[in-house]
Amino acid sequence: MTLGLVGRKVGMTRIFTDEGESLPVTVLDVADNRITQVKTVESDGYAGVQLAYGKRRASRVTKAQAGHLAKAGAEAGSATREFRLKNDEVAALQPGGKIGVDIFQVGQFVDVSGTSMGKGFSGVIRRHNFSSNRASHGNSRSHNTPGSIGQAQDPGRVFPGKRMPGQFGAKQRTVPGLEIVRIDTERQILWIKGSVPGHRDGHIVVRPAAKAKKKRVVAAAAPGKGAPGKGAPAKPAAKPAAKK
Repeated sequence: MTLGLVGRKVGMTRIFTDEGESLPVTVLDVADNRITQVKTVESDGYAGVQLAYGKRRASRVTKAQAGHLAKAGAEAGSATREFRLKNDEVAALQPGGKIGVDIFQVGQFVDVSGTSMGKGFSGVIRRHNFSSNRASHGNSRSHNTPGSIGQAQDPGRVFPGKRMPGQFGAKQRTVPGLEIVRIDTERQILWIKGSVPGHRDGHIVVRPAAKAKKKRVVAAAAPGKGAPGKGAPAKPAAKPAAKK
């Protein structure tokens, strides 16, 4: 895992590129990411850094948290996240320091994690994208029901993992491979192409993409080997063999 930032979702808008293309973007505020703890292999068994974002009243901080933050010389935040790093990467980090948007660049792909919006108790049509049953022709009271959920006496139970109605949303989700289209270093704001999980003012985590996107390259056909009509003469059709 590489170093990322903690922030909040401001909302969505649209921006225009130099070519005039309209892009839907999500605005993320990642300002004032402060280091509350630096972990090393010698002291903690692994290397990592703990970041705090936002503000929290002193009355809402426990004594253990207050002592932990006082040791680092950092203020309490509304969100705290930890990033695993390599042992040589944490050498330049100090408790109480800050990390900004300069760790990212325009055009870079990132993974954004957040808590999806809760939809409450939902049926299988909304929760699992099932199709509804027939509206008439013998169907009286099972229009939006899931249908059969198991067998009879053998095995006489519902198998685990069966898709059924239940709580929908309010889960930790990660959207991979989102592109950074604009960076505001003064206000510490990222413009991300597309949507990210969660509602407005919800906490998010931005990391460099775990899987690098590769652009598809289409090789040009060599002269004389292209399709008919594109630089290569069409081959004559084979004559059928004469019957003996």
